[in-house]
Amino acid sequence: HVQLVESGGGSVQAGGSLRLSCAASGYTYNRNCMAWFHQAEGKLREGVAAIDTGTGTPSYGETVKGRFTISRGNRKNTVYLQMDSLKPEDTGIYYCAGIPFGRPCPSDFDTRHYGFWGRGTQVTVS
Repeated sequence: HVQLVESGGGSVQAGGSLRLSCAASGYTYNRNCMAWFHQAEGKLREGVAAIDTGTGTPSYGETVKGRFTISRGNRKNTVYLQMDSLKPEDTGIYYCAGIPFGRPCPSDFDTRHYGFWGRGTQVTVS
């Protein structure tokens, strides 16, 4: 049974930084695709960043390129999202997501690719 648990959310002023963590348990495969999604109030969930935990190859949504960095932990079951130069429009809930069966990261951020989801962590930028 795969579980994803996010942490590190909070409140910050515009221009500040936060670091989110996602701890995964129950994954059978050494290589997985894990990602972060952002959902602002009243809006659809959108992809922020994804990483192939086997190769470390990242990909980013257009709105966060150059500001956010996704990385993996040494044990490959933890993924981080370093968020710099935060803007008020970055406010919302950030969800960690994973693709089952060891499949590589897709070329898009369609939520239907992702079978595992955490409960989310709130980020507020004022």
